[in-house]
Amino acid sequence: MKIRRLLTAGIAVGALALTGCGSSNSSNPSADSSSTGSSDTSSSGDIRIDVITHASPGDSFWDVVKAGAVQAGKDEGVDLHYQGDPDVGKQATLIDNAVAAGTDGLVVSMANPDGLEKSIKAAVAAGVPVITINSGIDQWQQFGAITHVGQSETLAGKAAGDQLNDAGVKNALCVIQEAGNVGLEQRCAGAKSTFSGTLTNLQTDNTDLSGSEATIESKIQADPSIDGILTLGGDMSGQAVKAVGNTGAQIQIGTFDVNADVVQNIIDGKIAFAIDQQPYVQGYLGVTGVYLKNLNGNDIGGGQPVYSGPAIITKDNAADVLKFAQGGTR
Repeated sequence: MKIRRLLTAGIAVGALALTGCGSSNSSNPSADSSSTGSSDTSSSGDIRIDVITHASPGDSFWDVVKAGAVQAGKDEGVDLHYQGDPDVGKQATLIDNAVAAGTDGLVVSMANPDGLEKSIKAAVAAGVPVITINSGIDQWQQFGAITHVGQSETLAGKAAGDQLNDAGVKNALCVIQEAGNVGLEQRCAGAKSTFSGTLTNLQTDNTDLSGSEATIESKIQADPSIDGILTLGGDMSGQAVKAVGNTGAQIQIGTFDVNADVVQNIIDGKIAFAIDQQPYVQGYLGVTGVYLKNLNGNDIGGGQPVYSGPAIITKDNAADVLKFAQGGTR
């Protein structure tokens, strides 16, 4: 980090303190542009931070991650670039390109850590601070990142298994919407470890929601003993609700991750619970942590991950969460 950049950042912080800047916009900052395949510069400044995720186009979860990152960029006055690609090879190239462009820091999700290891280690070797978010909690340290912001998917899975038990479920499906995503596999494995019934993995495709709905519907029609569905993403939970509605079966649905539709379905009794990893926190704290490293040499986390979840949402607290979900921050 050049001294000029440190001085500029310090002046910017002082100006913010004096003028009271940095308040949130009422609109969702992620709503104006796509997160996949192109760069989105959301604020100006002398410190450049690149957020590079494995986001698929149109995935509401990643819109919330992006909203948090964009808001942090505005609050801290940095030159923020957000990009995403579900193809791990293309994601690695985005990381390499950001380093070549002179980025001052990276925030990276690692759904496929093996495919990103070379690029992340190269960035660290080049002196670029890295914080991982969302996926990669078991690999961030060995790759040289400062910390990881997210949840333990195993612990979150165990919490989901307990919720299925509380709902009286005996035979459930665990719906995996991204093939090869280690975090999703950990969720199902964690749920199996605490669930007292039978939990069977079912592969679907988050980029083909209508096809996924048909897959879920076919499975529950073929096995009338299924009385529970655990989806691993908010968008997929909506397809499970539709599939159950089409069959008329009495099936309890739980999900990971939250959006406004998920929260409303909990209020309406169509979904029993949601495990919320609070993606806005991941985007916001990821950018903030890299900013602090540049500004003041801080390493957040103390050598441990920074947990953003799990938070459990049920009918008891769903109404309190709904207004934030509708605003695009939960």
